[in-house]
Amino acid sequence: MAAPDDITVPQNPAPARPALSEAELERRRGRPWTLRVVKAFEIAPRMRRVQLTGDNLDEFQPRPGQEIVLQLPQRDGEVARRHYTIRRFDRGAKLIDVDFVLHGHRTPGVSWALEAQPGDSVDIRGPRGRIALDATADWHLFLGDETAIPAIFGLIEALPSTARAFAFLEIGSDEDRLSVATAAQLKLEFLSRGGTAPGPNDILAGVLARFAFPAGKGQAFTLAETSNTRGLRHALVDRGLDRGQIYSEGYWRPGRIGGHDHVNE
Repeated sequence: MAAPDDITVPQNPAPARPALSEAELERRRGRPWTLRVVKAFEIAPRMRRVQLTGDNLDEFQPRPGQEIVLQLPQRDGEVARRHYTIRRFDRGAKLIDVDFVLHGHRTPGVSWALEAQPGDSVDIRGPRGRIALDATADWHLFLGDETAIPAIFGLIEALPSTARAFAFLEIGSDEDRLSVATAAQLKLEFLSRGGTAPGPNDILAGVLARFAFPAGKGQAFTLAETSNTRGLRHALVDRGLDRGQIYSEGYWRPGRIGGHDHVNE
């Protein structure tokens, strides 16, 4: 169809991005490992921890907050690939802790965590993920819901004693509170939904609106339901925080099983 006279057609459109090589795709997928379950147990009424180990974990080198991808065979023959944060890696004991929020419905990841028995094997890929602490930041702000607790606590634990950190975590009820040990100067606040269902809301937006930015260079992490994450990111940018100092990820969306959203806009 011809273009209307009042529209300028670009003469030099941007070139298409070259396709990624198989080697680069493989690198992004993460290294494959076969692990086995050591133990599975509840650390809170709605949070279950599965401890994994393997024979060659000397080369497993995750950064705080990174993830692994569990490859979970299903009864129909398909494989469900589910992303979960590495809550902790004990190099000496060769133990990987992975925490699962128990949603009340049996998604592939939740079902696997509930049924996991010592000795069960599972294939994974990782560690992977761009999440990282900025050592030059004067303060760190963490905003997330219960699905982000493993990542946020892993990052907080990695902060040095000179760091200032502020964490605001939306949870279902007071029973979902967990503790974290850190050398950092931490202010941690849990925001309970009072038993109501998770989803799009303004709980974290409200606390962010009241939060006074400390002096100096800040870094923020927003990790929650996708629409909440996007709103928090916009609010941080509107208040002057540099986009490069905000790491945002939508960990879930209502009605979707599996997957996550990179929130960069």
